[in-house]
Amino acid sequence: MHDSRLPDRLVLRRAALADGRSDEELARLIRRRTWARVRRGAYLDGQLPTTAVARHALLVAATLADLRRPAVVSHQSAAVLLGLPLWGVQLDKVHVTRRPPASSQTTGPLRCHVARLRDDEVAVVGGLRVTDVARTVLDLARSLPFEAGVVALDAALHEGVLARDLLERRLFDIAGTRGSRHAARVVGFADSRSESVGESRSRVILHELGLAPSTLQFEVRTPAGAFVARTDVAWEADRVVGEFDGRMKYGRLLRPGQDPGEAVFEEKRREDAIRDEGWDVVRWTWTDLNDPQRLGERVQRARSRGSRHGS
Repeated sequence: MHDSRLPDRLVLRRAALADGRSDEELARLIRRRTWARVRRGAYLDGQLPTTAVARHALLVAATLADLRRPAVVSHQSAAVLLGLPLWGVQLDKVHVTRRPPASSQTTGPLRCHVARLRDDEVAVVGGLRVTDVARTVLDLARSLPFEAGVVALDAALHEGVLARDLLERRLFDIAGTRGSRHAARVVGFADSRSESVGESRSRVILHELGLAPSTLQFEVRTPAGAFVARTDVAWEADRVVGEFDGRMKYGRLLRPGQDPGEAVFEEKRREDAIRDEGWDVVRWTWTDLNDPQRLGERVQRARSRGSRHGS
């Protein structure tokens, strides 16, 4: 009999055996690819999802169903259930938090943290107890590298699921705990104007290169004040705007029914209009983010051109 607390098609071994199936039958279902193994003792009736995030959500549900003692889903596992984007984060472990006097441990796919946790820091998602958005992003900011923490925090602020004043109040709650200074640095850098993982990563990389833009989501206008375009970042003193170009790949510029070629042509016209107002344009892609030195050189060349044109 299926446990109603589990996602559809997720079956625990103990339930399958109680329902009359045998281990040999389960093994045959796996070999024939009729079922897929989520973890030891947990199966999916069908094939696993293609995305790491969707597979992790199944792993969370399967792991929580086998816990003997209650725990709250936390850290990157909570981020997955809350729908927050992650970058550069491993999803091979299910992270949970228990209140003292429990002990920190890693057993199989379970990673148990021990920390003080107030009732108002816990939400319920899909029937599972999960740290709320504020606690989740602060836990990530404490435990992940700077860039990965900024990605999650930028998204929470941009999507409006977390207010900055609440975030800063909660930051005081973790003062003095392990990683709290690192978290404060992430919070100080986070910006709700970053609209994607790529934009957040760009901000971090440019900052670390000493090429931080003067503003985000900059509006280029004519001398009369007419709107021309909104750009991801700008170096206003150099009359240079910057655009992270990951969105073309994912079709964010496409209107319903629009041909991709038309979208590219429109973007070319938009860039020409920006240049007509005396601004230089520098673009970069996911590949450039993986080669910060090359990105820095391209941005510096554009700023040098802009400075000469403006002088």
